[in-house]
Amino acid sequence: MSSVSDVFPSRSGRWKIDRGRYVSLALIAVLLSLFPFLGVLPHQLNAGVAAVGVSFLAVLTFALTRAWVISQIEAQTRAALLVFLEQETDACIVTDSAGEILVANAHAASRLINGINPRLEECLRSVFANPAAVLLRLQALAQAQGKAEEDIVTRGQTIPVSVSRLSHDRLCWRFTLDAPQLWRNVHLPVVTVGRNDVVLDANGAATDLFGQVPKVLKQIPRRDAAADDNVVRVATSGGDRTFAVSTLRKSGIARELLLTPVRDVKTEQKAASFADLPVPIMRLSTKGEISEANRLAVELVGEIQPEQTNIEEIMQGLGYPIRDWLAHAAQQGAAPRSEFLRLARKDKEVFVQVTLSRILKDDQVYLIAVLNDATELKTLEAQFVQGQKMQAVGQLAGGVAHDFNNLLTAISGHCDLLLLRHDQNDPNYGDLVQINQNANRAAALVSQLLAFSRKQTLRPEVLDLRDTISDLIHLLNRLVGEKVRLTLSHDPVLKPVRADKRQLEQVLMNLVVNARDAMPEGGEIRIETEVLTLDQPVSRDRATVQPGEYVTVKVIDSGVGIPADKLQKVFEPFYTTKRTGEGTGLGLSTVYGIIKQTGGFIFVDSIQNKGTEFTVLLPVSAGIQTPQPAVPEAPGEQRPHQGEGVVLLVEDEAPVRAFATRALRLKGYTVLEAESAEDALKLLDDPNLSVDVFVTDVVMPGMDGPTWVRQAMKERSDVRVVFMSGYTEGAFGEAGPEIENSTFLPKPFSLTQLTEAVFQQLN
Repeated sequence: MSSVSDVFPSRSGRWKIDRGRYVSLALIAVLLSLFPFLGVLPHQLNAGVAAVGVSFLAVLTFALTRAWVISQIEAQTRAALLVFLEQETDACIVTDSAGEILVANAHAASRLINGINPRLEECLRSVFANPAAVLLRLQALAQAQGKAEEDIVTRGQTIPVSVSRLSHDRLCWRFTLDAPQLWRNVHLPVVTVGRNDVVLDANGAATDLFGQVPKVLKQIPRRDAAADDNVVRVATSGGDRTFAVSTLRKSGIARELLLTPVRDVKTEQKAASFADLPVPIMRLSTKGEISEANRLAVELVGEIQPEQTNIEEIMQGLGYPIRDWLAHAAQQGAAPRSEFLRLARKDKEVFVQVTLSRILKDDQVYLIAVLNDATELKTLEAQFVQGQKMQAVGQLAGGVAHDFNNLLTAISGHCDLLLLRHDQNDPNYGDLVQINQNANRAAALVSQLLAFSRKQTLRPEVLDLRDTISDLIHLLNRLVGEKVRLTLSHDPVLKPVRADKRQLEQVLMNLVVNARDAMPEGGEIRIETEVLTLDQPVSRDRATVQPGEYVTVKVIDSGVGIPADKLQKVFEPFYTTKRTGEGTGLGLSTVYGIIKQTGGFIFVDSIQNKGTEFTVLLPVSAGIQTPQPAVPEAPGEQRPHQGEGVVLLVEDEAPVRAFATRALRLKGYTVLEAESAEDALKLLDDPNLSVDVFVTDVVMPGMDGPTWVRQAMKERSDVRVVFMSGYTEGAFGEAGPEIENSTFLPKPFSLTQLTEAVFQQLN
């Protein structure tokens, strides 16, 4: 990724340039300090010259240190700014008050900047006709107000520009170079005019009306001077026509004008009947009463009563009183501004973009409201915000679960050590068992968080879902109770899938339990499996299922159903339709995380009072599971016994390291401890040190577990490895550790699980 930082030298380069000068001054100071020892000065001056030299050297040392510190701070600031700017989709540039470019993102570097050490004004000459005036105007506003923005209109293009003041001599500029043309698809004529009524742009309807884009607005013939200034007559192929001119938007010196056809201008200058206009338009009073609305406006906002319905009754969500918005738009010279509002419709959710323009009729001020259906835009915006929120929650859940697993490992591990010293007759034995059981419950909750964040460790295997569900059906029958009947329907030629059996069983149990809770009076739950073949991609619920073969598992109930407005929220963490205390809201989010991590999809359909259907799609596995033949032990081969061997334990968490060390030593193993990968490699530098097993954490400060193990195994290829971690995605990725003779032990683990893992590796 290229950026301006690759082209322009850092300002810390001044430190490098001035270093020679600093060295010269330092030599002079040293010479002054040595003069008294050379014997070339009178004895009375020696002390004074030495003091001057030492003082000069101290001041110079301070100045040199200060210059170096400032250069390091500025370099770090530039790097942080560049990381932030690279996340923006617009061209972003940071300059000083003189216009010198300091930092720019890759988009600005590729679109605007050409040459070495350019100034911002020079970079914009190919974009704006007079960039110096634009920059000076916006910079003055930003220095006074902290921020300024303006839409700069050039011929055929509108470029939104904004500038923010970062400090007294630092400014951040943003240029939206690919801004969409707002009125390009509107069927009414819209022209953009600049200084002296020069026409800068015109949409397709205006070009068709005039035959060509006029150079200046004055080329459009106007009525006599006594006529209202916002009404013009235009010569068209069908004869002269009259239009009312409304200002849609004003930015800087540019204005966007809407030409609305009117009839019989000489008599009453009445607005044309809106019924046939190709865009939704309403005429409002300054208080918001709807005087007229055309057919498209009625279809968009719903039924209204002219002169009775107020816009406040049908629109909401502006963020401040709608009457203030109307009053501002009714002021003479006010710049029109588009607002997004939500319609108060009961049948569906609709968002509209409303632009108000001031007109005069019979010496009375009215407002023209041009409406655009913005439902799809707001839906996409909501989906994007939801996606960001879900990603942030997933990252937070994964991080919390990882750290919490370390705490649980230390708690349950030391509890196991205490249980070894207490029998069932001890009065403290029951308390220790309670601690152990609650630690296990906490571990189960952490497992749900890891499943949602998709950072759990899966052990996939090739499965036949018929066998998996059959093994689980007895437990499911006990879960649903006596009022609910559970039925199965399998595809006779069901193909295998590759998944973690334990996690897949959790998915089925969660779905069946939710179906049971949706039928308090009883009913039937059907589990159906079949093979689905897709020849082309299928898009649904913001997901795209690629062509291929899938095994589908459907869990269908006849319960109360899920309301349509809540249907897309059921997979969010901590969201539940149950009452307080009846559920954590983690069940379906856990299901979602497991299915997505397995490479599948899950969809939900529901009709209130009819039932709900969850559909799980899992890719068909190409491999076939074959049992591995048992390898007989060679006669005379000696296997290590429990407690025989040297273990190198590498763990950065001190409580976990202390428990693991004591547990392994209790079993008789010789344990070497290291709190980091670097310390472990130092221990292994001793060629006389013999180690049988590495037990290492995966994620550690500095070098991670797989990295240091690969380096150590270059010299000790026969050593066995036990990796342990709360989750492995941070270091392993999707491919796993890819280290021979290694196994994985998920946290939290018990004393028995740890010693058994080491024993299995030694054997």
